[in-house]
Amino acid sequence: MKTNYDKFLQIFSVGSLCVLFSLMTLGGYVSSSGVGLSCPQWPLCPQGLVPSYEFIIEYIHRTLAATTGLVVFLTMAFVLRGRNSLKSTKIFSVIAAAAVVGQITLGAIVINEKLHADLVTAHLALGLILFSSMIYVVINIFYTNQKLKSQNPASLSTPDHPSNVNL
Repeated sequence: MKTNYDKFLQIFSVGSLCVLFSLMTLGGYVSSSGVGLSCPQWPLCPQGLVPSYEFIIEYIHRTLAATTGLVVFLTMAFVLRGRNSLKSTKIFSVIAAAAVVGQITLGAIVINEKLHADLVTAHLALGLILFSSMIYVVINIFYTNQKLKSQNPASLSTPDHPSNVNL
């Protein structure tokens, strides 16, 4: 039986994946444009929570990273709470959350080590593991909901629907 919670989980997980993709895109821009050290301190820029214009791109990247971390953790919590979540979906949601912790830690190290190429590459690699894990979670959520829908199509119709009227 497909519940409102299952539909919510579909929408939320896709939203999480979109936020993550946005973060990775912005991270690529930060890396390639050379603004990665515009905020040489971690986690805040030199002027604190509201940076000057020269720090704005890196500030947005860090803010989006914090937001992404939160939504990935919330996705994991919702998946773990879901009655219909597959065991593999739960495992990959935990892997994604662990990758977020690794990304935050590695991001701080990358800044402190002044963008050492090996660390930046490791940061990208872990980001790809995170992204792949979230893709797996999203696909499994949709697969599970589709499977539930096909197993019990009668539960999705309403008493007023024409298919339930006896002639």
